[in-house]
Amino acid sequence: MELICDSARAVVDIARYFAGLQTAAEQLVDGMDPQGRGYFTPVEEEQSLGLLVSYWQTRNALWEVIDTLSEEVSDDSEAWPEALLTAFGAGLLLVDAARFLRETIHPFPLVRAKLNQPAPTFGIPPGVYDTVQRSLVSTRHAWRMYHAIRYFQKEEQTLRGLASRSPLAEVFEIVERLRHRVDVTVADFTKARVRMRSAQARRTVRSVFHQAMYGLQRLSGELMAEKYLRRGHRPRLPDEIATAVQDQLRPGDVLVVRKEYALTNYFLPGYWPHAALYLGAASDLVDLGISDHENVVSRWSQLADDDNAPRVLESQKDGVRIRPMASPFGSDSIVVLRPQMSAPQIAAGLARGIAHEGKGYDFDFDFRRSDRLVCTEVVYRSFDGMGEFEIPLKRRAGRPTLAGFDLVRMGVDRLRFDPILCYAPQLNPTIQRDGQARSLISEAIA
Repeated sequence: MELICDSARAVVDIARYFAGLQTAAEQLVDGMDPQGRGYFTPVEEEQSLGLLVSYWQTRNALWEVIDTLSEEVSDDSEAWPEALLTAFGAGLLLVDAARFLRETIHPFPLVRAKLNQPAPTFGIPPGVYDTVQRSLVSTRHAWRMYHAIRYFQKEEQTLRGLASRSPLAEVFEIVERLRHRVDVTVADFTKARVRMRSAQARRTVRSVFHQAMYGLQRLSGELMAEKYLRRGHRPRLPDEIATAVQDQLRPGDVLVVRKEYALTNYFLPGYWPHAALYLGAASDLVDLGISDHENVVSRWSQLADDDNAPRVLESQKDGVRIRPMASPFGSDSIVVLRPQMSAPQIAAGLARGIAHEGKGYDFDFDFRRSDRLVCTEVVYRSFDGMGEFEIPLKRRAGRPTLAGFDLVRMGVDRLRFDPILCYAPQLNPTIQRDGQARSLISEAIA
């Protein structure tokens, strides 16, 4: 199942990334002395905020893995073992990260206070550190992890067999490595069971799998600073809207989208936080004269199919990949921006951008590196410096960044991009084009 493979790939990549993030956190704590002097220097302020942003971006992605699997695989019993293994790996990484934060930061009250401060630019609420730690030491934690542990123990041989192939093999290794992080005492478990039993009695749970996934959802949701989202909401453009948008697209267009009730909205600036680069269909790439470009040829099997279906280049939690239109169209609202570039420049930019396919997601949101790319960086790395086309970066959390908001603002100002259309049903039920699109976008970002 493609969803499980994508999710497993994301869990494995985040596990590797967490190792580097933990090292950076240790170096940050060891290399500064706010406790001794009683305050943070400006550099330490930026480093601390950068660490917090990276930490929450990663937790964000893990929560999304668990929640998506729980929603999408609920009725597919054949996929339960693989889904549970992947979700359990994500849950263990969440717990391990929270415990690492406690072990590293807790002895330093001034640092703890800094991590509890809000970061309005990124939508990070106050009290992040305390909320995470309260959830971690709660007796409810023991009960919610119990069901996942029980399922894993019951199906361990089956899961071990499934783990004979990558990326599930690496997820299984993560589970085995981190299982000890959820060890609980009999007393803790007993207290948790007593407290949770009455609540459980009011629910109809169909299987151990559903108990396990529900527990992981609740655990990860509580660890996400109590951001409650609308359950069961599945973002998707209406068919007639998707068709109308598709009819207007040209290769090189930038799709900036928003999913309502999505956790990602809380940790990225602006109303439209996510971007994808429209590649068009294989025939469009032939017309642009780049079908034989070395970056394109090596990925032609991902770009072409019998239906000549259009594609986007998009970075999500599982990395930079060539994806079908269902990906950006799985949103509630959309803005289409067209770069003010010639056709040869767009062609060269797309060929350059495709070279980044296969790289990991940049949870640091840092444009000083190009080995990992955040969604908007796909646009930046494709088009910036193409002729006189320049995309300015903005400093956030001590690092150069580009948010979806920045791209949309450029479109409103007609700086490098023109707004082609906007569909934002929260503000207007119909597609708005050209000048009307510009007005609607301005209303949304005001």
